[in-house]
Amino acid sequence: MSSEQKVLFIESKQGRFVVSSTPKPTSPPPGELIVKVQAAALNPADWKIQVFGVFYEKYPAIVGYDVAGDVEEVGEGVVGFRKGDRVFFQGHFVNEYAGFQQYTRARAEFVAHIPKQLSYSQAASFPLGLATAAIGLYANQPSGIGLNPLFDSSVNYSGQAALVIGGGTSVGQYAIQLLRYAKFGPIITYASGHHSEYLKSLGATECIDRKQVSLSQLPEVVKKLTSAAPIKVIYDVTSYDIDSQLISYGILADDGRMVLAGESKLKDKIDGDGSKKTVVRVFGSPYIPENQEFGKAMYKSLNKLIEDGDLVAKA
Repeated sequence: MSSEQKVLFIESKQGRFVVSSTPKPTSPPPGELIVKVQAAALNPADWKIQVFGVFYEKYPAIVGYDVAGDVEEVGEGVVGFRKGDRVFFQGHFVNEYAGFQQYTRARAEFVAHIPKQLSYSQAASFPLGLATAAIGLYANQPSGIGLNPLFDSSVNYSGQAALVIGGGTSVGQYAIQLLRYAKFGPIITYASGHHSEYLKSLGATECIDRKQVSLSQLPEVVKKLTSAAPIKVIYDVTSYDIDSQLISYGILADDGRMVLAGESKLKDKIDGDGSKKTVVRVFGSPYIPENQEFGKAMYKSLNKLIEDGDLVAKA
């Protein structure tokens, strides 16, 4: 058997993608798996790393953060996995753990079995988008707003209104499902109208068409939909400039909590405003120290959540 494998490299900082060869990983360290990659989803992080030259110091670099495949080798101390198991997991910003190669390493604590009803490609659509939604909504501060850190099915926020801005994105789709799992209602989303029926099937109760309602009009429309119920939670996937973030912040109840998928531009605008509102900018990786305990809980829960239909792969 060849000791080499095919790999897709970014050859240099802000350089081209090139297909090349590199040694296959062997003898996984304790607590890790070697996985034969069967599917690796495309993600905005891939092109952003190439274009902006972020997250990597050493090149050539391997990207790919949504991975599914078969367990090839099992490291010492790993339980619950054996050779041939179908698995999925999130890659990391280190070549040995990235997905755009034939074989990769994975930390077993951040790996889940693929449910029988999912293909490799469907399973590979979960990791990064789901982590970004789940860490932001469920993890405790400072990583998230702490709605359900243990994925407890008895958690109940019924009667509390939530809004997802950018519900048609992969992160937005998972955010809607996680809000439904926590029994929020109503769940409003702001997205393209042609996604409305699908987003309602995921748990949205009201869909506002962004092509018909401008962002500046959104507060007025949301207010009409919720009448007296204030918006307790906002997940804003798509607002990256100060004006749009201020609109989201203005919709939020005085004691509400908001998650931003992009860098927060609010600090200088809201410091000292006397509000009890909470704003968190999420980083959707289980690997960073402050997210690791939550990441373990999430990956322990994933198989059952998917099998029970509480989470479905993005459209």
